Amino acid sequence: MSKSILVTGSAGFIGGYVVEELLDNGWTVYGIDNYSKYGPLEKSYDNHPNYRFVRGDVKNTGLVKEILEECDHLLAGAAMIGGISYFHEFAYDLLAENERIMASTFDAAIHAFKNNRLKKITVLSSSMVFESTELYPTPEGEELKCPPPLSTYGFQKLSCEYFARGAHQQYGLPYTIVRPFNCVGIGEQRALTDHEISSGNVKLAMSHVVPDLIQKLVKGQDPLHILGDGSQVRHYTYGGDLARGIRTCIEHAAALNNDFNISTAQSTTVLELAEVIWNKIKPGEPFRYVSDEPFIYDVQKRVPDCSKAEKILGFRAERSLDDILDIVIPWVTEQVKLGKI
Repeated sequence: MSKSILVTGSAGFIGGYVVEELLDNGWTVYGIDNYSKYGPLEKSYDNHPNYRFVRGDVKNTGLVKEILEECDHLLAGAAMIGGISYFHEFAYDLLAENERIMASTFDAAIHAFKNNRLKKITVLSSSMVFESTELYPTPEGEELKCPPPLSTYGFQKLSCEYFARGAHQQYGLPYTIVRPFNCVGIGEQRALTDHEISSGNVKLAMSHVVPDLIQKLVKGQDPLHILGDGSQVRHYTYGGDLARGIRTCIEHAAALNNDFNISTAQSTTVLELAEVIWNKIKPGEPFRYVSDEPFIYDVQKRVPDCSKAEKILGFRAERSLDDILDIVIPWVTEQVKLGKI
């Protein structure tokens, strides 16, 4: 039996990993993206016989409805998204634009569920729904108990989850909510909307901690500048692991009308991360760093409880941070040489 899915935001960072994972596992994938973040991109799977790409805006509900006539599933991944500085610069747009995207997506999904062959929508949420929690590790369901997120981005991602639950309650639309934690991988470049941010003697545009730390060292920064005191805790999860987890959530019967944290279980502080990256790029040299003033929404702890996904879906992230960095450091180094980041 053929499996077909529409992936919105298919040209995005996580989207690229997910499309490849789905194609490798027998899916026919329809992708839609307006290239608003990076501009036109070439992907390794562009000419795959089971990949159909449409350049278009997800806010065009009629276009999404038309594509969904051919699809059994929908992965709602399209969104404005960026690093910490992005939360400040686009505080209104992150709320307004992402609400428009989500409303259009769900309008089309409800229509396709009622009139065509759509079986389920899988929604990419975010660890930022737990922005205000004080419960660690943070389990699924805590987003309904803790105070709401303070950032407009986190608040809107929580709204995405309410879209899913509301559409199910009113129209019976089946759903799965997926919360990725700190995706790390290759393929993320300078966004069209990014402007340079000074960090010591280096100007950055990406504002994601792993590529930022790598490029600062590759560009010769010494001592290394980090945001805050480095005690922030994160769970750096490989893009390929996240994609496998997302595919599992799409496919697994037990994921129906359920929500899952998809993440590595390994906690790492920013300072620990910085020292590991330093030692890989500058082996044998004493680790030197200074602290820069942190951003307001630099959440101090994001520590997921990953047990639900493992128990119910049999999913566990496999790549260690050390392995991830051995993949990402050479890629970022090459991109710096090419002037792309």
